[in-house]
Amino acid sequence: MQTLNYRFPAQQIPAEAIHVGVVASGDLEILLEQPATGEPGDCATVRVRTSVDGFDTIWQDVLERFFTRIPLAGYWEINDFGATPGVVNLRLRQAGEAASATAAAS
Repeated sequence: MQTLNYRFPAQQIPAEAIHVGVVASGDLEILLEQPATGEPGDCATVRVRTSVDGFDTIWQDVLERFFTRIPLAGYWEINDFGATPGVVNLRLRQAGEAASATAAAS
């Protein structure tokens, strides 16, 4: 098991916590929490726990592209169990859409 940590600039704060996906073979889950009270809301702190070692660069590239398009601030926890980059992109987009939907409902 490998743990990767990243930080990306971000400006949008989700209205509530988000959970998408599951931890299962070939899949992953994403948990997104708002920045803690008193913490700045200008970055996304991402922790990736993955069962696949050696893909640091790919994770960096995929996440950097996502946060360039969708700058959602907060604490992101990604639990990966061998998901392909396509599945990772799908789950990230789902989290972004869920955050947009909760913001629109508020």
